[in-house]
Amino acid sequence: MAAQQDNSGKVRLDKWLWAARFFKTRSMAKQAIDGGKVHCNGARSKSSRDVETGMILEIRQGWDERTVVVKALSDKRGGAPQAALLYEETPESIAKREFEAEKRKAQRAMNPITAGRPTKQDRRKIHRFKQQQLEE
Repeated sequence: MAAQQDNSGKVRLDKWLWAARFFKTRSMAKQAIDGGKVHCNGARSKSSRDVETGMILEIRQGWDERTVVVKALSDKRGGAPQAALLYEETPESIAKREFEAEKRKAQRAMNPITAGRPTKQDRRKIHRFKQQQLEE
């Protein structure tokens, strides 16, 4: 089944984001739009705005920011393969997302997760270490 075209050629932004599987529900898409996490052609927009083919959308989801070009319109939510036909992510957006993901991964490696609060013995080691740094 190919991406379904809307007869009128008009699809609301929140409906399109839901159909393209960027958000799980239309209400989540509306909240993101109202919260300023979705921009159309560089400007903040409303959820009732009509989407047109060729429109550039900037979508922020968590840590990721995507810049996509609308390729087709649909107000019906289909499977992931059909949803992927509705848009195309720009190469700059893909490169930036991958770079940011690598940066976050490297940052996590620099700050290992501890088991929780330091024990009394750990605190004594920390205090000794800080004292040595002050004396030097």
